[in-house]
Amino acid sequence: MNQPLLEATDVEVIFPVAGRGDWPWTPPRKLRAVSGVSVTVNEGETLGIVGESGSGKSTLARAIIGTVKASDGRILWKGDDLIGMTPETRRAHAKDFQMVFQDPLAALNPRMTVGQIIAEPLTTHFPNTPKGEVREKVQEIMEKVGLLPNLVNRYPHEFSGGQCQRIGIARALILRPKLLICDEPVSALDVSVQAQVINLLKDIQQEFRLAIIFIAHDLSVVRHVSDRIAVMYLGRLVEEGPGKELISDPWHPYTKALIASVPVPDPEVERGRHRAALPGELPSPLAPPSGCVFRTRCPVARDSCTEIVPERRKEGTRMIACPFAPEEVPIGN
Repeated sequence: MNQPLLEATDVEVIFPVAGRGDWPWTPPRKLRAVSGVSVTVNEGETLGIVGESGSGKSTLARAIIGTVKASDGRILWKGDDLIGMTPETRRAHAKDFQMVFQDPLAALNPRMTVGQIIAEPLTTHFPNTPKGEVREKVQEIMEKVGLLPNLVNRYPHEFSGGQCQRIGIARALILRPKLLICDEPVSALDVSVQAQVINLLKDIQQEFRLAIIFIAHDLSVVRHVSDRIAVMYLGRLVEEGPGKELISDPWHPYTKALIASVPVPDPEVERGRHRAALPGELPSPLAPPSGCVFRTRCPVARDSCTEIVPERRKEGTRMIACPFAPEEVPIGN
């Protein structure tokens, strides 16, 4: 079997948080945004990462890309440990993985033209590239993402949200990366535009043989693009497996609840569904529940869940972090 393109093992991201009114000598509290998460991404596949807001999805992505420092664990890129690299060495690898952000307009510099924005990664990593070659590459990638090359001298505010996201995708692709990390790239777009951007990503993935990490809280979007899906809750990975298999047969009660919350396009079926919402809210990562972090909202929680942190175990192609799953949990139909 080929080595994974990206292999993250037991990644932790901890932020020190000073409490309001604390004395200067009071030790800061620890916010565990990501706690012991392990994922792999192979060449040409899409890994979907889903979970509620605050589950640590974006923080994990930023730890992989290097904009947030991982506190522990290993992040291997083609076998090389990114966490242990010097900034100079990591910079050499940076061109291999790029990121597409959630807010397309906020991610673009309003003082730069579209041509300058798209060309920026190329001129940063390869400053000696002739201007004529840079211009040709910018126009080429603009055409591939569905933008007219004659718009190269316009500014971001002159474009729609969907067009701005295409500009962001073009900027990420101009270096021909091996991995594209999409952090909720369609959540700020209209539904019709979402479909266009998702289809664009699929086409580009096939053409460039890209690996993609697609982050979202909407399972209805992730299910259409992902080969595998990882489900996160309060910084922990609770379930992972092949996309179609996980959607059709979820094991973890949290995954079942997420799938039950997705509307069905058939009005008759939707009206007849019973969708029991999860009780309570996502706990604070500053004070997570003891034992299983999902136990305060779990319909099958036992007394032992207050003390034992569930170990991740693998069964076939699936990973599960619940000692009582797989079993039938009556959440939705």
